[in-house]
Amino acid sequence: MTETSLAIIGAGLAGVTAARVAKAHGVTPLLLEASDRIGGRIDGLRTDDDRLIGDLGPSWVWPPFQPGVQRWLDRLETPIFDQYEQGDAVLDGFAAQPFRHQLPGQHGMARIVGGPSRLVEVMAAPLANDAIHYHQSVRSITARTDGRLQIDTEAGAIVTAEQVLVAAPPRLVAERITLPTGIDHSVVQALAGLPTWMAAQAKAVIRYPTPFWREQGLSGRIASRIGPLFESHDHTSADGDAALFGFISTPPEHRDPEPLHQAIIDQLTRCLGPQAAQPDAVALRDWALDTAICSTADRHEPPAHPSVGPSILRSSHLDGRLWFCGAETADQSPGLIEGALLAGENAANAALAQRSNAA
Repeated sequence: MTETSLAIIGAGLAGVTAARVAKAHGVTPLLLEASDRIGGRIDGLRTDDDRLIGDLGPSWVWPPFQPGVQRWLDRLETPIFDQYEQGDAVLDGFAAQPFRHQLPGQHGMARIVGGPSRLVEVMAAPLANDAIHYHQSVRSITARTDGRLQIDTEAGAIVTAEQVLVAAPPRLVAERITLPTGIDHSVVQALAGLPTWMAAQAKAVIRYPTPFWREQGLSGRIASRIGPLFESHDHTSADGDAALFGFISTPPEHRDPEPLHQAIIDQLTRCLGPQAAQPDAVALRDWALDTAICSTADRHEPPAHPSVGPSILRSSHLDGRLWFCGAETADQSPGLIEGALLAGENAANAALAQRSNAA
């Protein structure tokens, strides 16, 4: 059995943000992570020398419209650069052949140098090496008679804590974690009602020797009715590593990697010309297969962006011993990078304030 003052379930961006806030206030957290890495839905594509060059999860932030993002970027001294949108887009499946067309851009859309994975790494940097316990999928949380909460994992670990922050996707919590008997059923229903943003999505990153589309006056953006990519964008890194990325429209049950790989190359060749037929590499990430991210409900329901959930999901439970703080619980930008930052930060601050009040 391991005893800790503060346990955090989930080491995605919300979890590591909560951990950093707690650590800054003198509270040493212990994080339980179901997978073998930090970041959750944030995962980076790396070169052989471990350099981050692409994003297999989310890519974009909008600092002019997301003050929580801007504040953390400033605090962590993490630089950004504009999403490349210069030139024409290509419309695919709107006529007999793909054709060039101007599409409106998104003001303020930016990328983090090194990607969101770099943000996660910098956020987690102050944590001790042994602060995160990997391969620890939580099975249950129970209230003990001594006032502490007990966490049992599928791997057989037992952790007791004065306070617990649950930073895992809300739907996964509702499906897989048995919560203490003092938690009202309405809380479980609210957790289950929040779709996990992009959980069943698949993403492709296609690397090239050069961003040849730019030389043709193209932005790299494709909007398609045919697929397999229903949209693509320039994904060239701040260091100049040429790439495109796209969201895959193929349903989860039909994402056979080998034919999908070729179908993506065929589509890009159709839309961007023969140079697209010779990529350096194609990386596919099917998040629907990640059991630490995608719930059964997310896998079988149409994708939906979570709306702001009820305030009960941002309130303390069990007399200030338990909080939920997955990205979808945020009251601003739920499910997005900003939502993860704010959910983790706010829950940690609330838990710390509860300690001060009880002292």
